[in-house]
Amino acid sequence: MSKTDIHSSIPLPTDTAGGPVPTPAEEADVAPVVGRFGSGNETYAALVWRRFKRSPMGVIGLVLVGLLLFVSIFADFFAPMDPKATNLPFAPPDVVAFQDQSGSFSLIPHVYPIGDTGEFDPITFQPLTGPVLDNPTPTGFFVQGYSYNFLWFIPSNIHFFGSTDGRPLQLLGTDKFGRDILSRGIVGSRISLTIALVVVALTTIVGTLVGITSGYIGGRLDAWVQRFVEFVLAFPQLPLYLALTSLIPVTAPSNVFLSFVIFVMAVLGWAQLSREVRSKTLSLARIEYVRAAIAVGSSDGRIITRHILPNVLSHIIVSITLAIPSVVLLESFLGFLGFAVKPPLISWGLMLQDTGTFSVIGSYPWILSPVIFVLITVFAFNALGDGLRDAIDPY
Repeated sequence: MSKTDIHSSIPLPTDTAGGPVPTPAEEADVAPVVGRFGSGNETYAALVWRRFKRSPMGVIGLVLVGLLLFVSIFADFFAPMDPKATNLPFAPPDVVAFQDQSGSFSLIPHVYPIGDTGEFDPITFQPLTGPVLDNPTPTGFFVQGYSYNFLWFIPSNIHFFGSTDGRPLQLLGTDKFGRDILSRGIVGSRISLTIALVVVALTTIVGTLVGITSGYIGGRLDAWVQRFVEFVLAFPQLPLYLALTSLIPVTAPSNVFLSFVIFVMAVLGWAQLSREVRSKTLSLARIEYVRAAIAVGSSDGRIITRHILPNVLSHIIVSITLAIPSVVLLESFLGFLGFAVKPPLISWGLMLQDTGTFSVIGSYPWILSPVIFVLITVFAFNALGDGLRDAIDPY
């Protein structure tokens, strides 16, 4: 057989260099390509996860969101102090150091309370305060503290971190009533995150149902629904929030007031998502496989649940992660104005009421510590949403 007599439908160029003829494709040993390229049968979730891992900010957001949810569920376990116990009002944060009294390094942190140093300011002759180095607060992990119900029904008094002798441990200082800010911030995460998750769940369900139904059916129903959506979006939300929440009397139970606040936020927050879902449904309803399903006689419910909803779900997931920080900020703002949560419940917005005057902020700057919890939550969910938005379409 000559060099050019090769069983191939594609003509090969003439071998001018006199080298060996390449082996036919059916006789070559093709090694599988591994490493950079994945397997041929990866699921959609595996593709999304592989692309999501390439986003450092998205991974950081996922870790922070997991930690926030874990700490909020076991808030009493992580709170070092009783959030309702009162001590010295506006006490400054304790000094944490990894050195003992002799100055040697210690793995267990030593907490030095702030007290009177016995010295006076040379100009104002006011007594100076500072860390009391000769009387540190002994600390430890898994210590006994105030009693609570673990997972709401198991009595316990073990805390992740705290003082071993029962003395107050105020890592972020105290508020005007002498309550520990760190413990109140940890316990308050339950209410703030619960409001955000419940509101976003309600708005997502209502907005998705209204948007898909309006976009798929179309016609006169779509016209009337969109006029109602525009009517809801036309209201200025902040004055309407204040007006609706003021309808509840001050003497109403805390659970009733909290339920009404969630209801008001959900009623005013579904319209924008419904518009976004409707626009995607209008484009998906004209795709070939949807028309083919209609041609073979598939029911509307099957078309919506099997063909349209899975394609809209990626946008809904991203909208959820970006809507949660908006609700957290809204709850904090309304709580600062006194329209979100009432005592004895604890939330981040309620804690920010103590920062209403500049004199308090200037004299006791640690009273702004609840802002840290809000910033961490907003950053975590926004980073997670950005990572999902980039990874949700891995093709």
